[in-house]
Amino acid sequence: MSPPDDLASAVRDEPAQEETERQAQERTKPVGLGPAGWMRWTWRTLTSMRTALILLFLFALGSVPGSIYPQRSVDPGRVAQYFKDNPAQAKWLDRFWLFDVFSSPWFAAIYLLLFISLAGCVFPRALSHIKEIRRRPPAAPRNLLRLPHSETLEGGLTLEQAAAALRRRRFRVVTGDGWVSAEKGYLRETGNLLFHVALLVLLFAVGAGGLFGYRGNVLVVEGDGFSNAVAAYDRFMPGSRVTAESLEPFSFTLKDFQASYVAAGEKQGQPLDYLAKLTVQDSPTAAPREVDLKVNDPLDVNGTLTYLIGHGYAPTFRVTDGKGQVAYDGPVPCLADDQATYTSECVIKVPDAQPTQLGFLARFLPTTVPNGDAWVSIFPGAANPTVQVFPFAGDLGLKSGQPQSVYQLDTSDLKPLGKMSAQPTPLNVGDTKELADGAGKIQFTGVKEWISLQITYDPGREPALLAAAAAVIGLVLSLTIRRRRVWVRVKDGTATVGGLTRSEGGGAAFAEEFAQIVTALRGNASADTPSADTPPGDDPSPDEPPADDRSPGDPPAGDQDGDRGGEPDESGITGHVAPDAPTGNAAPGTRPDEE
Repeated sequence: MSPPDDLASAVRDEPAQEETERQAQERTKPVGLGPAGWMRWTWRTLTSMRTALILLFLFALGSVPGSIYPQRSVDPGRVAQYFKDNPAQAKWLDRFWLFDVFSSPWFAAIYLLLFISLAGCVFPRALSHIKEIRRRPPAAPRNLLRLPHSETLEGGLTLEQAAAALRRRRFRVVTGDGWVSAEKGYLRETGNLLFHVALLVLLFAVGAGGLFGYRGNVLVVEGDGFSNAVAAYDRFMPGSRVTAESLEPFSFTLKDFQASYVAAGEKQGQPLDYLAKLTVQDSPTAAPREVDLKVNDPLDVNGTLTYLIGHGYAPTFRVTDGKGQVAYDGPVPCLADDQATYTSECVIKVPDAQPTQLGFLARFLPTTVPNGDAWVSIFPGAANPTVQVFPFAGDLGLKSGQPQSVYQLDTSDLKPLGKMSAQPTPLNVGDTKELADGAGKIQFTGVKEWISLQITYDPGREPALLAAAAAVIGLVLSLTIRRRRVWVRVKDGTATVGGLTRSEGGGAAFAEEFAQIVTALRGNASADTPSADTPPGDDPSPDEPPADDRSPGDPPAGDQDGDRGGEPDESGITGHVAPDAPTGNAAPGTRPDEE
């Protein structure tokens, strides 16, 4: 072929070569995971133990802001006060749901991912553990002396004796050709799985309680009652799946409250006991029953628990306005300002008074004594109750639309009635104070007590308690039990024992246990080894009568059944007795019939 023809052929073959090279490059190009591969990778990463631990840490870390910042679901008043005191900071905190931590999207995402991660991690491990339990212990290695724990035993130890000794120590035992394999400690992994399953159940129970449970607070004065309805609560925090119809229809009346205190000594005034006497109806058609409600001893009505969490005084007043009409008559719950003496601050708002609204600040003293120009309380019990009253008149601002606390009185727009004093003369029960400017009068009519109750319904409470107990049990099992294996090989009268622990950090404890196992096996071997002081054949059978007691016609020992055969000794001579050999007590050189 001429050079021009070669050049033309090369030009024609060049595209084909480029196509071949391109195809080769495509074949060697790394293939991506693809959608299915990425999904598998995501699932494996999410269900790994490392991811579960990270999510558990984030779950605990995410709960911290809920204890630092006030939460709307617990105390909306404090949240409003935080916005008032720190408006710029509160605005940014609210953008990240830090006032609603436990209902925020990011906390719910951590909770859900943790639940999925634990479920995907635990269930495959549980299936693997079930297979592991059903699997036989592995065969013995050929050279047991290479194991971390090994020992050689001389004597007549048999495989049956070794297997029996290990079974007595609660090992799972299998035997093979010249070896015994034993293993125990499966409860370690069982405890580990129990801990994680219990944690999973605990998360589920907490979630169920948050969805279907509710919690509320209510203050009840002596003589008043309560019906378990949403409108009766002072503060009600329902789960997202709770409706008004799902509340248990019980009711009760507070008949009496009794608080006892230490009367004298160094501990004077310290509380001894709180007792609330209730008349309870479990349903509108149920018969009333008497219940004594105490601290940490709640009232239980079909799973709805009522706890006694606080108490205080509610002095009763009768307020007559400037037109002679009784504008208010009833108890006023007061908040204790001093827990040692229960000196309490009270607020009385009388919006129906005419011609102007009235408001009162009052200081309640349970046991009043003079202290110079002042009056103080020296004991929390109501031994000498009095009230100091500070009257005001004006617009109380109740029609402004702004929420107000019943325990606070804004006096900035109110007019004091009369001359104000830091220590006005206290009123005893039955005393009346006339108001200045003809605004009316106020009478201190008596003293009652109030109790603060928390009413909760949590369907996940008992499952969570059981799960927590199971988690503790599982943790104890996983930390105290070790997985270990023991093998025994017997060859030519020599037994080799080897042991291996499958748990990190358990070598020292297993060394002690292995020494005990070796001692037990050595004892079994020594028990069946003939003593060196006893000549072979001189140990009569237990069923064989002593030589002195045999009749002259009895066959020799070991030959009662007529079988005179025996095992040959090293010289090749069998161990049977010749028919004419002397036996029994015959003298040497004589026959039995010649005796």
